[in-house]
Amino acid sequence: MQLEILKERFSNNMDLHPQLEWSAVEKILNENKEALSILEKMEESGGEPDTIGFDDKTGKLIFCDCAKETPLKRRSLCYDDEALKKRTKNPPAGSALAMAQMIGSSLMTEELYYRLQQLSEFDLKTSSWIMTPEEIRTKGGALFCERRYGKVFTFHNSADSYYSVRGFRTYIML
Repeated sequence: MQLEILKERFSNNMDLHPQLEWSAVEKILNENKEALSILEKMEESGGEPDTIGFDDKTGKLIFCDCAKETPLKRRSLCYDDEALKKRTKNPPAGSALAMAQMIGSSLMTEELYYRLQQLSEFDLKTSSWIMTPEEIRTKGGALFCERRYGKVFTFHNSADSYYSVRGFRTYIML
């Protein structure tokens, strides 16, 4: 991915990372060429990746999809391939989990999704699948999040469901 795109987005969205300076971010990116390839795939699929700071637990830099709405090229997908196989009638084109893996990133966790929403407002018209705990997934469910009425909500649905406004957001840590 071209560093110029990331630098411009970084400069235009300082509210997402007020404590960071571009020089520090650029140094980390230059030390991790594989991350640039992943960020490029996030960009190509409409994610508009940007950093939201460092992870408190690992100390790593977080890059995630910061498009205002869940990326258009990542919508109308069920949760995972297991759900896709069970969807025999009107199956979607694919699954969120498989597409995230093809990008080389991970589905956002609930914790990370809420952190992103504290920085700005996202998914006002769309929703995003998030990593689902195994105890929910084994019962056929999956979780998604969205912002409505000035609040961020976590909901559940059957993992094989899909909607034109539901997609997914991803992240990587460097």
